[in-house]
Amino acid sequence: MASFVDPLVAALLLPLAVWILLNGLDDIVIDIIGWRAAARRRNRLDSSVRQAVANAPQKRIAVVVPCWQEHGVIGRMIQQNVEALAYSNYDFFVGVYPNDHATRAVVAELESRYPNVHSAICPHDGPTSKADCLNWIWQAILRFEAATCARFEVIVTHDAEDVMHPQELHWINYCADTHGMVQVPVLPLATSFVEWTHGVYCDEFTEYQCRDMPARDAMGAFVPSNGVGTGFRRDAVETLAKAKGHVFEPGCLTEDYENGYRLRLRNISQMFLPLHREGMATREFFPHRFRAAIKQRTRWVTGIALQTWERHGWSGNAITRYWLWRDRKGLLNNPLGIVANLMSVYGALSWSASVASGTSWPLAAALAAHSALFAATTLMLAHRVLYRMLCVAQIYGWRFALGVPVRMVYANVINSAAAINAIRQYTVAKMRGRSLRWAKTSHQYPAQVTFTQDRRLLGELLVARGRITADQLANALATKPDDLRLGQHLVLSGLVAEHDVYEALSAQQGLPCSRLRPSEVRLSTARALPADIAREYRVLPFRIEYASMCVAVPEIPTSHVRKQLRRYTMLDLRFHLVTPTEFDELVNALL
Repeated sequence: MASFVDPLVAALLLPLAVWILLNGLDDIVIDIIGWRAAARRRNRLDSSVRQAVANAPQKRIAVVVPCWQEHGVIGRMIQQNVEALAYSNYDFFVGVYPNDHATRAVVAELESRYPNVHSAICPHDGPTSKADCLNWIWQAILRFEAATCARFEVIVTHDAEDVMHPQELHWINYCADTHGMVQVPVLPLATSFVEWTHGVYCDEFTEYQCRDMPARDAMGAFVPSNGVGTGFRRDAVETLAKAKGHVFEPGCLTEDYENGYRLRLRNISQMFLPLHREGMATREFFPHRFRAAIKQRTRWVTGIALQTWERHGWSGNAITRYWLWRDRKGLLNNPLGIVANLMSVYGALSWSASVASGTSWPLAAALAAHSALFAATTLMLAHRVLYRMLCVAQIYGWRFALGVPVRMVYANVINSAAAINAIRQYTVAKMRGRSLRWAKTSHQYPAQVTFTQDRRLLGELLVARGRITADQLANALATKPDDLRLGQHLVLSGLVAEHDVYEALSAQQGLPCSRLRPSEVRLSTARALPADIAREYRVLPFRIEYASMCVAVPEIPTSHVRKQLRRYTMLDLRFHLVTPTEFDELVNALL
């Protein structure tokens, strides 16, 4: 066996090393351009633009969210983002299908709670494609404008699992003055070290947005839309619609990439906001399982590398064609990465066997003949690993970045499988004269995500939830006595119910809000803490499950309160907000 494999490996070493070297040099050039461009843009934004962004007149923005069987996530997505966004002049348009009754019911409930959330029902049963759903949402926006005399100046695309940054719409609003398309960075939500599949997304998205996206922007290349966190100015949307009769290409598996490319061909200016540790990004969960990752990446490779090649060839100027090549070279790079990994493993095993047997290593002569080349490729690979670790450490920390070398090998397997699968599916579809099928990714939403540095004030949350108007808030602030909190003043004035205030506090503080009756709480549970402690610190246990104690509180518990309670229980404390009226009823009945 070795006598057959050794000559084959030796013959492949030279061309593979040359290819790795050329790719490494290409990446180093982009590293330099991208890093410098991101640093310059970041410094410029940090020093002079942030105040202008916050004070810029607010354009009316439509946030569009296509859905198919997203009833498990869309409710939390809308609630989280409505309550977190600092921007005020926006509406959500949620696309649903007539036969997706569960999602339609959730969206209808959201419409009743939030005046700026609207359902956009497709005229036919689903699922179709994301692009098709988006096109019908656009038609719903036009009907809404005709009925209300409104006009949306910016359209922002999002998915049902997205966690929008509170300042995202402010930045898109500001940048849309000078750019027809604005792309916000997209980052996977932080994950544990052992989540290898999701970790690959963390690594690759971070490196791509630290390097490639700033480099594209600096070189004047087209900026591909990420499909989420993309803001299209009204004239850009109408340009796309006039060209094809629709905004998003229904037959395209990656309509987001397609639109970025189409806008550049029509000389619509584009911008990518730079990524940095404290900066803004749309965050979401990506697949955690090997098969799900291959499925999603197969669609990406098919749409970006194969379908766009078929639809547009190599059209555009020299810079555009260069980036088309970079986007498509994964068709070859990914399978070759597996070949390189296998050759490395075989080389290590054959060397170990030679040392153990005391014989000469068969590959030594092949490596010695081109030692300088192989040394250069080794340095290139080391540079690639270290560069990715540096990018990842900026966002997720050095502990997580230590897993990059192992995840890079795992990523090679995923990407190679996706590339091979894409080529196979594309070839079969063409041979049989079938259209390519859009494969939907299953979504999940984080149980709780908060951006503590951007929490909105209680009054702003109540306005966003439609409980009071902006004028009522202004009047309440002007007439509030100094010894009363705003929530208390609003309740005493009869403008809101006590529970409405506590629901807003729940969203602001990231604590659940519960409604409890004394009959629902066991007496033994309520007295799990000493009665005098419960009265002094205004806390009341109401449920004990597993290793946790759920505690009702009418106030946000301070660190002092938490520390004092730890003296009386070893259980994990989980605080739930209840209104003062409900708390007093519980105490009077149970203590």
